[in-house]
Amino acid sequence: QVQLVESGGGLVQAGGSLRLSCAASGRTFSTYAMAWFRQAPRKEREFVALINWSGARTVYADSVKGRFTISRDSAKKTMYLQMNSLKPEDTAVYYCAADSANPSGSSLVGAYNYWGQGTQVTVSS
Repeated sequence: QVQLVESGGGLVQAGGSLRLSCAASGRTFSTYAMAWFRQAPRKEREFVALINWSGARTVYADSVKGRFTISRDSAKKTMYLQMNSLKPEDTAVYYCAADSANPSGSSLVGAYNYWGQGTQVTVSS
């Protein structure tokens, strides 16, 4: 069983930066692929970025490529999302997720069986 807790959200002006953290419990964190998703009001939950079990493979949504960086620290059982050059359209609740079945990771919401409670990111123009 894995529990995920996000932190680091907040209010920032356009062009600013935030770093989200996702702290995981459980002994098997290092074997799971992890990802960030986000959901804006009245929209579907969408993929943001993923990192495979070892950290060697990362994939980003086109909308955040070049601005966001995903990383993980297995010793601390924590995943991060560094968000730079934020835009108002990045405003959403951000969720971290873990996939116990596919260590390579997937961009599909349905592939992830563990989810955090979400953290709000608001970017003002």
